[in-house]
Amino acid sequence: MKMSPREFLDWETKRITLLGMSGVGKTTLADKLPKKTWFHYSGDYRIGTRYLDEPISDNIKIQAMEVPFLRELLQSDSIYIRSNITVDNLAPISTFLGKLGDSAKGGLSLPEFKRRQALHRQAEINAMRDVPEFIRKVDSIYGYKNFINDAGGSVCELDDPETLRILAEHTVILYIRTTPELENLLIGRAKKDPKPLYYRESFLDEQLPLFLEEKGYRDVSEIPPDEFVSWVFPKLFRARLPRYQAIAEEYGYTVDAGEIAEVQDEEDFLRLMEKALAR
Repeated sequence: MKMSPREFLDWETKRITLLGMSGVGKTTLADKLPKKTWFHYSGDYRIGTRYLDEPISDNIKIQAMEVPFLRELLQSDSIYIRSNITVDNLAPISTFLGKLGDSAKGGLSLPEFKRRQALHRQAEINAMRDVPEFIRKVDSIYGYKNFINDAGGSVCELDDPETLRILAEHTVILYIRTTPELENLLIGRAKKDPKPLYYRESFLDEQLPLFLEEKGYRDVSEIPPDEFVSWVFPKLFRARLPRYQAIAEEYGYTVDAGEIAEVQDEEDFLRLMEKALAR
């Protein structure tokens, strides 16, 4: 939603969606707000605990069944296996997404990779569309005055205008724009420690043949899984930036990551929001 700085300051129940690349500071910012009056809604946590819970658990069980000792215990219902996702530990989601490449090195085939990507996309859409109902519930049940939606780094990839419309109708959208220094840091970190990622299918279909040709691989099954992630991340990063900016221009407001880094408490945050709305 759009509003003036005065309207925002007078708004008794502030509801904000934070958008931006993973690592830009969304969760750190949300954690600086008073937990007694701000409900912290993590899109990734909702994805993992509600919409991908069963696929994640199934994936863990499949891996466990490869160990004879665990397979026997699972088949006899002697043990129970499930993920332990928290807002600060989303590793089970990444593990489920996986990486393309050589199965002997833990990679996934292209059909299986795309299946998991499609499940994640729908899960992220569902998690973002849950925001209005969560706003209602945390107010009526728990009495939270304010609501902050810590959206995942791939929201700009969903190509789902209705989800963006829902978020804009019920929250003020704040895009945290990366700085050149932070961009270099995040790209360097991703190359050093490549993590599983969500890609738009059209982006993947465009980049994968280029990678295979450049590296001389004949098939996805030959790819060392980390190599593709390291190669494609800078391209994905730069492809996402204009998509996020377009969302902010149509539906919300923009601040730089450097401004966010200076926020220490709720007062600082509200002052920054007022400044962003006034621009």
